[in-house]
Amino acid sequence: MTSRGFEGDGSAVLRVATGQAVPVNGDLAANVALAAGLTRDAGERGVRLLVLPEAFLTGYDWDAFDQVRASGRPRVEVLDELLAPLGRAAREVSCTVLVSTPLLRGDRMRLSTVVVRPDGSVEAAYDKQHVDRLETGWFTPGPHRPCVLDVEGVRVGLAICYDSRFPEHAAAAAAAGAEVYAVSTAYLEGSTRGREVSLPARALDNGMYVVAGAALGRCGDRPITGGSCVLDPEGHELAALGTEPGLAVADVDLAWLADVRARQTMHADRLG
Repeated sequence: MTSRGFEGDGSAVLRVATGQAVPVNGDLAANVALAAGLTRDAGERGVRLLVLPEAFLTGYDWDAFDQVRASGRPRVEVLDELLAPLGRAAREVSCTVLVSTPLLRGDRMRLSTVVVRPDGSVEAAYDKQHVDRLETGWFTPGPHRPCVLDVEGVRVGLAICYDSRFPEHAAAAAAAGAEVYAVSTAYLEGSTRGREVSLPARALDNGMYVVAGAALGRCGDRPITGGSCVLDPEGHELAALGTEPGLAVADVDLAWLADVRARQTMHADRLG
């Protein structure tokens, strides 16, 4: 199967990956370089969409979030400059990268997904809607509307961690045309039940692939557990990582998605 192409029936196949690595908490430049390295590694394997973990550019860490607020970086106005090394990597390998970061928008700090396109362009496309209670000291929720991107003919809905615990969030993305639910996550030790239950449920409920990039490292004294994965539209695991750095790579096949939606019709039968 090719990384991106068309099967005999005309349906698209897109090679996707989740990447995980231990970031340097609070070091934006180091983590941009880490993201660029993962992007090049993914490109060598034919990947056209790479999903990285929650708050990857700073590390998912309370002290790192304090540093963002104190320093005023990253701010939405300087993303092009900050992410230039990642943009170069995306151009080199023709890959779309979803990278999550705390982001200052005016006087508000959001947890955001930034899209880096294969032409190197950068867009702060999505802000986390469901802010966990542990995060409310830093972040405000983003607008309550779905964000769905086109990646080489495949429709990709964006989510960040706690968003995926709410069935209506994924349902809104599916209703807006999403065929893939791309989730940047950070599962602290003791919170992994959401990964085990919510992500497969979102896939099955909506007939969508789930591509979840999961953080590694530490948040204060709590380990962050990794577990990046790609799930098919019935919630079956196609590729996954444990606590090791690396990439989980799989193919999104829209012919298979159509077959699943024809058999598992919850998405079409949803009331209201």
